Amino acid sequence: ELDRLAESLILSVGGKPAFKGYRLAGNEKNVPPYPATLCTSVNDEIVHSIPSGRALKEGDIIGLDIGMTYKGLVTDMAATVGVGVIDKYKQRLLDVTKKALAVGIAQVREGAFVHDIGAAIQPFVEGEGFKLVSRELGGHGVGHVLHEEPLISNWHEHASRNRELKAGMVLAIEPMVANASGIKLDSDGWTYRTADGSPAAHFEHTVVVTKKGAEILTEK
Repeated sequence: ELDRLAESLILSVGGKPAFKGYRLAGNEKNVPPYPATLCTSVNDEIVHSIPSGRALKEGDIIGLDIGMTYKGLVTDMAATVGVGVIDKYKQRLLDVTKKALAVGIAQVREGAFVHDIGAAIQPFVEGEGFKLVSRELGGHGVGHVLHEEPLISNWHEHASRNRELKAGMVLAIEPMVANASGIKLDSDGWTYRTADGSPAAHFEHTVVVTKKGAEILTEK
């Protein structure tokens, strides 16, 4: 139902779902194209979970990841929300992950470096008692296609992986946080979940680099 609603809303304004039909680069395992408009990741699912007929229940958390193509340009965003009343641990997980996104975005300006984003996010998350889920999962350039260079790590990476930010660059920044690091991939070839079964949260915005900072495109 959520997936159908999202597709209807995107089409109603002249857009197209950016995820539907998306193919993995270097698809050695012959994973089918992504079949849906949304990624709907519930509880221990981190990202890329395919919408299904399962019913949500009170106390669940669900990550809603949305990609949209409009007039030839792509935006990508995500938010994790609670279903009804959630427990204090899950609420704090959501609050910390959302704040981690803000901490990362605050580093963005012309003349800063890609490395600065993860160098701010990782110590913030760990200082709050949580972990980033994996170095394999992070942000990316976006705009003309869904995934572009540069890769944007949420971790404090070695300075050799640096790249200077220039005004006009468009980035998708997306911290993914849980109780512990470690991921596993489901047999569908898409759904990543936490290795220990703990709940995960995911927040993401598409931003434009400007001389003064970041302009967020994916919030009202």
